[in-house]
Amino acid sequence: YLAALAPPGWQVKLVDELLEEVDFDEPADLVAITTWTQTSWRAYDLAARFRHRRVPVVMGGPHIHFHAEEAAAHADAVGVGEGERIWPQMLEDAAAGRLQKFYRAEPLEELSGLPKPRYELMNLTPYGIFKTFAVQFSRGCPFKCDFCSERFYLGEAYRTRPVEEVVEEIRHCGSKLIFFADSNFAGKPAKAMELMEALIPLKIRWSTLWTSNVCLDQRFLDLAARSGLLHVNIGLESIEPETLKGMNKRFNKVERYREIFANLRRRDISYSVNFIFGWDGETLDVLESTLEFLCREKVPVAYFNILMPDKGTPLYERMLAEDRLVSLDLLGRLPGQRCLIKPRNYTAVELEAAVERMYRRFYSYRSMFARLPLPTSKARIASWTINLSQRRMAQSGMAENNFEAY
Repeated sequence: YLAALAPPGWQVKLVDELLEEVDFDEPADLVAITTWTQTSWRAYDLAARFRHRRVPVVMGGPHIHFHAEEAAAHADAVGVGEGERIWPQMLEDAAAGRLQKFYRAEPLEELSGLPKPRYELMNLTPYGIFKTFAVQFSRGCPFKCDFCSERFYLGEAYRTRPVEEVVEEIRHCGSKLIFFADSNFAGKPAKAMELMEALIPLKIRWSTLWTSNVCLDQRFLDLAARSGLLHVNIGLESIEPETLKGMNKRFNKVERYREIFANLRRRDISYSVNFIFGWDGETLDVLESTLEFLCREKVPVAYFNILMPDKGTPLYERMLAEDRLVSLDLLGRLPGQRCLIKPRNYTAVELEAAVERMYRRFYSYRSMFARLPLPTSKARIASWTINLSQRRMAQSGMAENNFEAY
């Protein structure tokens, strides 16, 4: 996407290190790296390799937003904020040999007129036969969950792109499989419905993330199904109302979870749900209760996470003040499910072991055959595919693997 913002005269090469090797000997005038916290150490290593050759390196992304000073020690320049307002200036300064150390941008007031991503720069071969393209409809989230950092680096205001521009971008990419890479696709349900109506003629299958409240809106779900929704991820987080209240996620109504599942199942929509463990007021018994509930309700896919306070969130500030963060340097950086907080009612080791057992049991063959219907539709095939993938990771050991993938 940033390649589309580059002024004329810049020749751009994209590298997805998950699927292809980085050529450290390739001639380059500038290297740009975007990173999450979990990949930040690797990003710094990449930067060092290129800077050793005296190639300038600029860095951005969610991790850089909260750790700009740290990143500045590893890069010639860092960008904080949405790239549209700073990337062209960074390139102009790089070409003139006058890169500044920090570039900061305020959030865009609106998302109209964004350039189309330069998909032709991508090496699509490693992505396999079924290529899913990421398209963005919105940025931000209207809710203020205690643990979530998205609103701090994407801005407090929830913004959507013009429907016609999103539709044109989907046509431009040429794929029939689309992932809407939004924090909350349905932050403005009426706007989301306008887009879904426009998706119907495209005959695509799509997936996304949204909050549980829209799963109680029959008209919304009917339209989602007609527009080609294949899979949706929902952050339920807990089956304990008091826990949800403590994380400022009161709009999740535990007493209506069954209704949510039934609404999605009735429309043959594959779905996954997220849970977080490690909250104050909970014991390890909540993991067993959650597992029993999910299996009883035949939930197709679930992800079990250990509470990880992100820098910049109220949760982080509170736990920092209480001296309950084990290592500020390791937070969010280690692979797999690691407990880097000091839980109130059990040890970190006990929580890690309990979550690992939960994964193995939920993705056992016995559980899968009991929960999942026969794969007679694309949605059901999607659920089976995710389960088999999660089973492989669960069986290979959670310490080296991350489980969320939708």
